[in-house]
Amino acid sequence: MKYIKQAVALEYGMNAVPVVTAKADADLAEHLIEEARRQGVYVTEDPQLLALLSRLNVDDEIPPELYTAVAVILSWVYWLKGMRPGDEKRSGRPGVDEAA
Repeated sequence: MKYIKQAVALEYGMNAVPVVTAKADADLAEHLIEEARRQGVYVTEDPQLLALLSRLNVDDEIPPELYTAVAVILSWVYWLKGMRPGDEKRSGRPGVDEAA
């Protein structure tokens, strides 16, 4: 079985629920990940979460059954940025982004 690289980008920030902002496969997925890293977006690899997120369309909110899994990753991103949940809503700082 041949492995095809995939990527899904989420944005939380000012949204009530994380939203899928981009999806890609193969070379485009590699480019999306490289560009995310260049822009300072934190990238994580979670094949199981990626499989579930890849079923969603761009601009879809994540479903409630994925809240816990995404919250774990977002808490890691907040920690890396030295932020606490809600900081971006109070200070107008850019939102928390991630790519899986």
